[in-house]
Amino acid sequence: MTDKGIVKKNILIFSIAYLPFIGGAEVAVREITDRLGDFEFDMLTARLSPKLARFEKIGNVNVYRLGFGSALDKYMFPLSLNIKRSYALSWAIMAAYAGFAGLFFKLARPKIPFLLTLQEGDPLPEIEKKVRFIRPIFKKIFLKADHIQAISNFLADWARKIGYKGDLSVVSNGVDTQKFKIQPSSRAQVEGNSKFKIADFKEKLKIKSEERVIITVSRLVKKNGVEDIIKAAQDLRFKLLIIGKGEQEEYLKDLTKKLNLEDNVLFLGEVSHKDLPQYLWISDVFVRPSLSEGLGNAFLEAMAAGVPAIGTKVGGIPDFLREGETGLFCEVQNPKSIAEKIETLLKDKKLRLRLVENGRKLVEEKYNWDSIARQIENIFKKLT
Repeated sequence: MTDKGIVKKNILIFSIAYLPFIGGAEVAVREITDRLGDFEFDMLTARLSPKLARFEKIGNVNVYRLGFGSALDKYMFPLSLNIKRSYALSWAIMAAYAGFAGLFFKLARPKIPFLLTLQEGDPLPEIEKKVRFIRPIFKKIFLKADHIQAISNFLADWARKIGYKGDLSVVSNGVDTQKFKIQPSSRAQVEGNSKFKIADFKEKLKIKSEERVIITVSRLVKKNGVEDIIKAAQDLRFKLLIIGKGEQEEYLKDLTKKLNLEDNVLFLGEVSHKDLPQYLWISDVFVRPSLSEGLGNAFLEAMAAGVPAIGTKVGGIPDFLREGETGLFCEVQNPKSIAEKIETLLKDKKLRLRLVENGRKLVEEKYNWDSIARQIENIFKKLT
């Protein structure tokens, strides 16, 4: 019951992973559900690690983890459902894995509305290749949805191409703008945090005060183009901060060694989301030369932190990155193009300041979580 005596509506969420795993989808669910106190949320997710509790309450979500605590749990997750509670709505986060769970639940309880959220960041041809032997079932995930919410126009177009003809909304992911905000007039000290100073943090990382810092934040997988940033560092001897882990980590470290860039490239591994702003605040340019991208939440966080961004014209990136206004585009898999764009930003102060101002303004107006949560709430109310 709410304070006004109104019965809260129960929503069942299907998600292949959840906190403490951090990605755009996990952050989105946490930020949205924390703001929608008029609803109650239960989540079914894969356990994936024996260290994770089978049940815990995270914010406004009751999290039930299914499986034995191994990577295989994600394959069994859609088949592990034993749901007895009644719900006003089911909500699947991404078509793969969670979408199958959402579909099976919809087929079992056809009267309960089914909302599908598209958050996919992997190349769509790769996704479709993986499901080619069960494509009719995969397609049915889309066709059985009562509403599809996509985080970019690119993913919305994908839903239409698959054959979905129902109600569709483009509601992006967002950013905690206050968390990432830096004082516009000075990069010496962060607004609201008098204990943090740019020079001190650079010294902690053994970066000289005069060294220019380039940062990328992503999973270390091929589609995020980290290899191309490292190669670009040959032409411009900047300090490159690489935040994230993934299957390409050892390959990228070997490449760095081969190119004699070990003094210039810092592999920082996973950084907690609460600490991420500090690394952005000491950086001069954010780069992510993606081969594919559902939206690119890391770009929005960089823009909120006052860091000019360079990206590729793929996937959902053009939704927010406009050449010369909110960022710069580099070519896909072209280290020389990346180096040229970085050099342009480092040399052209007027351009850099314009991108910072426009980028921050765009994020604050269009990509703040309060606004996004209200849009999702409207979808919930329409369906229930």
